[in-house]
Amino acid sequence: MADLKNKYNCSMELTMDLIGGKWKISILWYLNMGTKRFSELKKLIPDITPKMLTTQLREMERDNLITRKIYPEVPPKVEYSITQYGKSLQNTLEEMCKWGTMYASTHGIKL
Repeated sequence: MADLKNKYNCSMELTMDLIGGKWKISILWYLNMGTKRFSELKKLIPDITPKMLTTQLREMERDNLITRKIYPEVPPKVEYSITQYGKSLQNTLEEMCKWGTMYASTHGIKL
């Protein structure tokens, strides 16, 4: 895990640092549905650049939210899975999804 000691004033700041940003929540959402390869995640999140996906995956792996498994094959096969810490966010992510759906429907936003 990154050196996070003495960096935060409250737990919300820590949480937002770990899962905040445009892509991490989406990545966690899809990995909660099952193990994925890089190319699968890229197809599920088409607006993310490969470089940004790599960066976000590395950060979440560093922070123990996901794991990366490398298979000794040619070409290399790499799979990403969610950890118990990542899984513990599932209820929160589901509530965020419900909230977003409700907000979109009451404000005429097409999803």
